[in-house]
Amino acid sequence: MIPFRKMNGLGNDFVVIDLREQSGAAKAARPEPAVRLRLADRDKGIGFDQFITLEDSDRADLFMRIDNADGGEVEACGNATRCIAGLLFAETGSDKAVIETGAGLLTAYPGGESGHVSIDMGVPKFGWQDIPLAEYFPDTRYIELQIGPEDDPVLHSPAVVNVGNPHAIFWVDDVGAHRLDLFGPMLEHHPLFPERANISIAHVAARDHIIVRTWERGVGLTKACGTAACAAIVCAARTGRSDREATVTLPGGDLALRWDDEDHIWMTGPWSLDYGGHLDPKTGAYEREEDAA
Repeated sequence: MIPFRKMNGLGNDFVVIDLREQSGAAKAARPEPAVRLRLADRDKGIGFDQFITLEDSDRADLFMRIDNADGGEVEACGNATRCIAGLLFAETGSDKAVIETGAGLLTAYPGGESGHVSIDMGVPKFGWQDIPLAEYFPDTRYIELQIGPEDDPVLHSPAVVNVGNPHAIFWVDDVGAHRLDLFGPMLEHHPLFPERANISIAHVAARDHIIVRTWERGVGLTKACGTAACAAIVCAARTGRSDREATVTLPGGDLALRWDDEDHIWMTGPWSLDYGGHLDPKTGAYEREEDAA
């Protein structure tokens, strides 16, 4: 059995195991994909959106490996980054943490308000080949993609961006009026997205307030997707819908987003440690041992 933590950022939840400073044999304790799938099951397992493995890094305080609930590894997760930064602040007493991810190095600071963390999520990529898309589009502020009849589409012309992972943002008047659970899976796997994509519907309620719901690739409907919030602010600002600083409201709560003058995206929001326990990396059996204080 190995220790684990259950954590969440605005309801986007994670199982975290720490394999830093472990021998090669101990690193083999990372559960295989089939075991992670069993652990992800919300009826029979612990239940999570992402499985996080903390590993040694020679470039940062640690390397954060991110596996989605479907077993696939992904590059970035903003909510998990806040959670791991919060752990590092408590562990080291420092007011700065550098976390290596598949998307690069992310720097974190205490967020001012108690229990909040600010993350420099880096610079967004707008080139069609960087998102990536399967074909050339000269302007990724909107691309030719729609749901529904050609002459009267329900959704159309999303903005697309890579903020550590690929996102498509459809602009709507009411995020609750669309069956994201129905068209999200189809769009996630659309041939236009060779690495799949996170699919969001967003409503700009004011120039400083955006409401977002997301179908996250490899996860499904989620209470919060930090990188979707990042994608929403840059795409809204880039298309003239919003300012470069706004509150992004997700089903799980609010994040503060700022796209600064050097094009870096800053995300600030809460994190939470729910409880701890031990799990068997070979079978997926687990024991919940303590509630978070």
